[in-house]
Amino acid sequence: MKSKILFAIAFVIVGFIALQIPVNVLAGSRVKFTFFDLLAPISGAFLGSAFGIVSVLAVTVVNLALHGFSGVDKSSAVKLVATLRFLPLIFGTWAFAKKEGKLLIVPALAILAFNLHPIGRTVWYYSLFWTIPFLMYPFRERFLLARALSSTFTAHAVGGAVWIWAFNLPAPIWKSLIGVVVLERSVFALGISAMYILSNNVLAILASKKLLPKSIKFDKKYNYFLRKA
Repeated sequence: MKSKILFAIAFVIVGFIALQIPVNVLAGSRVKFTFFDLLAPISGAFLGSAFGIVSVLAVTVVNLALHGFSGVDKSSAVKLVATLRFLPLIFGTWAFAKKEGKLLIVPALAILAFNLHPIGRTVWYYSLFWTIPFLMYPFRERFLLARALSSTFTAHAVGGAVWIWAFNLPAPIWKSLIGVVVLERSVFALGISAMYILSNNVLAILASKKLLPKSIKFDKKYNYFLRKA
């Protein structure tokens, strides 16, 4: 347990650094996607879903403590909730770590919440993105990319459902985001997959040096270091 906590602390440090490296800016806001969005989902796979989620939350809390609520009207409680970016990341982390059918209730509820909004129901087809976790579910144990797509679109579903109620973005913006989402989430899924493979190989090296606690698990299927050893 002590070793696992130390690894979780190391992840928080690396995650905080990754959170400072922007990848993209969400249209209609000043919220930035960062390398942490690629790193966070895989944390639960190595640390366990509980430790992974707590680590993601810790990174976000540390970042907020140091930088504050960037771009937020603090007089609005709804906007404040919307800036708690750990919500999509937590569900994305959980979706990557666990193969549980009950997790599909998350994108299902997101679709429902989006279409209950007056603007959301006029662009109902946008929420079809969130059927991807359902489509990927049968393949997630066989294909890493399917697992990554399930994770990133679960996170996207939570973010989208929160965002439409918090900011009431007009329908034209949601329409304009369709092409962006296709490219962005494809890149995220590839990035998450690459980060997972890289992390597996780093952990394999540590294991070969007897520096990896037994409580930290990695997937030998994607472990190219051990195959060559």
